Amino acid sequence: MSKIKIILSDNRELNAELFPQKAPQSVENFLDLVKKGYYNGLIFHRVIDGFMVQAGGFKADFTEAGETKSIFGEFASNGFEQNDIKHSLGVLSMARTNEPNSASSQFFIVTKASNFLDGQYAGFGKLMDRESEAVAIEISRVETTSHGYHDDVPVEPIVIKEIKIL
Repeated sequence: MSKIKIILSDNRELNAELFPQKAPQSVENFLDLVKKGYYNGLIFHRVIDGFMVQAGGFKADFTEAGETKSIFGEFASNGFEQNDIKHSLGVLSMARTNEPNSASSQFFIVTKASNFLDGQYAGFGKLMDRESEAVAIEISRVETTSHGYHDDVPVEPIVIKEIKIL
């Protein structure tokens, strides 16, 4: 099991543990990007109160973060049965398009149990403490706007300063 710390530009932190035994490719891909500093300076670009906060795709000026490889979707509806992570408060999961194997760098953190995602998205980690859960919920409640074709974008950017592997 790996542990990470997501440090925001305002020095708030989200501490999480990752589950390579449940989602090995998702964890390996995420940690490879962390080691390269890929997430440094990226924003939480989609936040929905009572659902989730999403990051890993855009810089603060809303330019795209850069190309990353797509990985196999490690969830039951894609034929991957070993990942039984339920999308409860604090779960980290890979974001994707309608294509099951389109996950690459974007991830989301669930801020309220969202069981309809179970078996449909690759959960790969979970926040480790109440303080981290509170930060994720705070992020989900910020004022949002639209930016181009993106909705639910925070008015004030919420920037990831760094993700550290502990």
